[in-house]
Amino acid sequence: MDVREYVLSAGRAVLDMVEREWQPLSPGELEQRLDQAVEEILEADLMAKVKTQPAPAVYVQLLQSQANVQVQPQVLQTTTSSPTEKESPELREPLETVESAAVNHIADLLQTSKSRARMAGRARLSLSHTVQLSLTLLTERVSYRSVSRRFHLEKGNIHRIFFSFCERVNMLEERLIRWPVGTEAAEALFPLTSPEKVHEEVQQGVPQVLGVLGHTHIPIRLPIGKHDVESRVSEVKRMKKEAHPDSWLNLQLVCDRKGRFLHCRISKGSDVDRGSAVRDKLKQHPELMPAGSCLVARAGYPLTAQILTPYSGSLGPREEHFNKTLEDHFHILDQAVASLRARFQRLRYLDIGNYDRARAVVLTACMLHNVFLDMGQVVQGEVEKEEAITGEEVGEVCDEGVHRRDTISDLLFKNTDSGNT
Repeated sequence: MDVREYVLSAGRAVLDMVEREWQPLSPGELEQRLDQAVEEILEADLMAKVKTQPAPAVYVQLLQSQANVQVQPQVLQTTTSSPTEKESPELREPLETVESAAVNHIADLLQTSKSRARMAGRARLSLSHTVQLSLTLLTERVSYRSVSRRFHLEKGNIHRIFFSFCERVNMLEERLIRWPVGTEAAEALFPLTSPEKVHEEVQQGVPQVLGVLGHTHIPIRLPIGKHDVESRVSEVKRMKKEAHPDSWLNLQLVCDRKGRFLHCRISKGSDVDRGSAVRDKLKQHPELMPAGSCLVARAGYPLTAQILTPYSGSLGPREEHFNKTLEDHFHILDQAVASLRARFQRLRYLDIGNYDRARAVVLTACMLHNVFLDMGQVVQGEVEKEEAITGEEVGEVCDEGVHRRDTISDLLFKNTDSGNT
């Protein structure tokens, strides 16, 4: 039995306990920490100037700086910096950049939300700086310790601030991730195939697409109690070979042609739902789909009258042409997921063993993804081949779905034949 396994498990247990129980600093404790931070900055500044300047100039400039020194949290930067890099002067300028507009917009959303309760652990931190701190943790793969030094706050307090922020953002889910209806839905529709590829006589019967349905995995830390401490295989090798289902979250999404999320469902890795919730919702509320529209999804998702999936098994020219038509749309979701990961780099691995908190962080990132898109701030993440979203080989089918898919594929293939004559 490897003693390191026990140490690792015990360490994670302590970490989870601290995450649950660590209380924010009292005003007095915070004041003391801030005073200490100011003193450390002044001392470091003095030592630096002593080494680089003549003595008389040092004392004059020190007196001037002591009268004006202020400790301010660092302004959020979209590019990830190394923890060893020195902060540039621009990082402490007022909120005047494009990123500042996003910070102010998100702060306004939280300020005007139904819940006006004070965020836990804010401890005199302004709402805009709370947003900056939380976005830093989401967009950069940095530790709490690094953020603690950057914002001059206690590490445990930062933890509370971040999760309080995620909880507040989650309360806006219905506002920020919503299914389009009415005029908004009509404007969101786009052709199943480009008009130049479909003759006018076969346009009728070919549906328009409302969105692309798919999923991805968000790796998280395996919860306490799920580790097999009796195993002699190292933890890294176990994660690669055994892939415990609770070591990731299933993130199921529907996105429109712009990559905006219309639907988001987050579940444990062991809770596999390949579109059944979406299928049931559309069946109960058919008015959610405009007349003649559909969703497209990869194999493994249910084939219904509202959800079109590719053919599987032995394929003829007609089926292959239909599958190719659908495949052109799947890149939309792949790109949306790649952009989500590129902007919110913490999603590449969430070092969180608590499912509810991990879910809150992922949902926050999905909602803010829409906020940034609405503001015109687009991040083009690179779609890696191994990360392309794929489905299972076989999904559920219904007779109505089979009939509609066959009808549509006949129309599309008829156009192909007529175009070749």
